[in-house]
Amino acid sequence: MKTMMAATAAMVALTLTAGPVRADDYPSRPVRLVVPFGGGTSTDITARIIGDAMSKKLGQPIVVENRAGAGGSIGTDYVAKSKADGYTLTMGTVGTLAINKALYRKLPYDPGKDFSYLGIPGYTPTLLVVREDAPYKTLADLIAYAKAHPDKLSFGSAGNGTSGHLAGELLKSMAGVSMTHVPFKEGGQALTAVLGGQVDFMFYHPVAVLPYLKGHKLRALAASSQRRSVAAPDVPTVAESGYPGFDLTAWFMLAGPAGLEASARTRLVQTMQAVLQDPAVQKQLAAQGLEAAAMETSQLPAFVNGEMLKWTAVVKQSNAQID
Repeated sequence: MKTMMAATAAMVALTLTAGPVRADDYPSRPVRLVVPFGGGTSTDITARIIGDAMSKKLGQPIVVENRAGAGGSIGTDYVAKSKADGYTLTMGTVGTLAINKALYRKLPYDPGKDFSYLGIPGYTPTLLVVREDAPYKTLADLIAYAKAHPDKLSFGSAGNGTSGHLAGELLKSMAGVSMTHVPFKEGGQALTAVLGGQVDFMFYHPVAVLPYLKGHKLRALAASSQRRSVAAPDVPTVAESGYPGFDLTAWFMLAGPAGLEASARTRLVQTMQAVLQDPAVQKQLAAQGLEAAAMETSQLPAFVNGEMLKWTAVVKQSNAQID
């Protein structure tokens, strides 16, 4: 009996001295980083660069998990509804955090309310690409054909609501042509369709198309941004090619669920900032066509809200609709 009482007292004493796991011990286990698009996409590659660099500083693995579908809404909604403990994050995009709000009538999450924004890896234009053997040498050639052959040209995208979708719709609107949008579950499928001749062109991120441009399998006719892409400086912008004001620039955003625990948020923000200042990481991101975004964490919510307003206007101007 005495032995049992002594053992019990010892356990109580150990419990009292050990105390609960401290919140500032975050992270104490692997962190999941949900990419709402398929593997090998620009979002996936960016997430893996950031995740790998952050994991080294956090001392815990950051495991990338691909949950594609519905223009990125499926994976993004999953994170929005996850526990706000810092162990489930997402690599958001201009599509999932801005365009979808304007495009989908019943979006299951609210980009302005359901997330804690942690850092922005950078911006990237998209490049309008066609097969190397296509007859279009310039954007003017492509539009001329579209005007002469209504609905004969088709353009692919990584899904409804993605920047590639909206870029194509805006081009249709500004050029006054009729072309068919073909949404795919992920960008890699759309790119394969362009390479195989199933669709005529697409707007896609430099990281995905540069190998095919260098391999003479694709030709870039224009960049969607206001300025030329640092990854493809010889490619003129759509604005330079006769459509002033055309400026659709994509971006990425590391985010967690709204109400993220303070200790986890602080650690993640500090780590993200350190990673983005690392020359090695900067070099990796630049190789993917990403341009740095000098923005404080406190500015991110206002930035996202501004982007939602901007893209709502683009959706209205382009008459984009869910197929």
